[in-house]
Amino acid sequence: MTDPAVVDPRTGSGAGAGAPKGLDLDRLAAHLAVHRPELAGAPLRARLIAGGKSNLTYLLRCGEHATGRAGGQAGTPAHGQATGREVVLRRPPLGHVLATAHDMAREHRIISALAPTAVPVPAALLLCTDTGVIGAPFYLMEKVDGEVFRSRSQTDALTAGQRRDLAMTMVDTLADLHAVDPAAVGLADFGRPEGFLGRQVRRWAGQLDQSRSRPLPGIDELRDALAGSVPEGANAGRIVHGDYRLDNLLATVDTTTATTADGAAPATGATTTATAAGAAAGTTAAGADGAPLEGATAAAGPGAVSVRAVLDWEMATLGDPLADLGLLLTYWDVLGDSEAAAGNPVADGLGPRAGFPTGGELIERYARRADADVGPLHWHVALGCFKLAVICEGIHYRHTLGQTLGGGFDRIGDMVAPLVEHGLRAVREK
Repeated sequence: MTDPAVVDPRTGSGAGAGAPKGLDLDRLAAHLAVHRPELAGAPLRARLIAGGKSNLTYLLRCGEHATGRAGGQAGTPAHGQATGREVVLRRPPLGHVLATAHDMAREHRIISALAPTAVPVPAALLLCTDTGVIGAPFYLMEKVDGEVFRSRSQTDALTAGQRRDLAMTMVDTLADLHAVDPAAVGLADFGRPEGFLGRQVRRWAGQLDQSRSRPLPGIDELRDALAGSVPEGANAGRIVHGDYRLDNLLATVDTTTATTADGAAPATGATTTATAAGAAAGTTAAGADGAPLEGATAAAGPGAVSVRAVLDWEMATLGDPLADLGLLLTYWDVLGDSEAAAGNPVADGLGPRAGFPTGGELIERYARRADADVGPLHWHVALGCFKLAVICEGIHYRHTLGQTLGGGFDRIGDMVAPLVEHGLRAVREK
């Protein structure tokens, strides 16, 4: 990953010196020696990957040792240079953890199941449900090269054509996920599609009650309005990511050539360069009818955009895929294009304000790619606002208890009010 990473200087009880809080590297090394010995054999090194606001993600260097060569062929380490394999470890947040959230086993299961599909996911390496190892369940996955586009400093460096291609590739990948038959990949029992939308309202209402620490005007009214107008959910029964957005993707943009979709020279250093595997994913995108989609990358090459991996599957289940689209539009049109939410720490680099296509264009793209009736999408946007407001309030609560790692948490609580206001407007639409 090329997402900026930091090391938290504090260490947990029993952790090795220099270990980020939330990891016990000595116990982890002992566990790997038994269950993944190829990742053991040398002291482990880890760093907390900054940016995530819920589950904790660490970059773990395994099997590191110094080489004995005085030099070698191009691309091989020189004498004394450290070598090792980098993998990624995911675990729940510290402290206040909501029931049914942060389920590592579900994350591990779904990325394992989706591995042979068109949906790009990291390879799953190990699941550990024994809390005696690092203090919580965790899993390991392969490190995937790419960039998490999260801030305006990243997305402003893209050309208009690259921003458009990135947005459309994001939507295409979501439609491809919703096209996967759960039973065909062993996920027929991954959720209960019947009554999914009503349960979502009740679930997030329950999560809210566990995180209340201050008055939240309008949020109970939004909850009641959603509960009293649940649509039938004719599309239920597909795989739902649960938190699909631009900065839960690892993407690459090929900047090795002179021009991009809008004819402008790519910004130097703006993005990573697509590898051959990533570039191969830039083939022509088509809708359900097989016709090429307008604005799709014709072939890998100048400015080609590739989604290398979809991340953060902790809330995945089976249900109505429009819940994913509604939440994406919440990030895009509410957090990405709202004066009240400008510069927010959740989604600062996306949406029309950042030069990306409008939410309406994303809806059109999705509807054609998925050959789907988007139906009462305003209700799903309202649900997305309610859900995200509850998540932000839970993170705010953990932050007030000193149970968050990394930066950007001090303003999370400020996002609740604009989300509730927009959700109330959306749920009242006819």
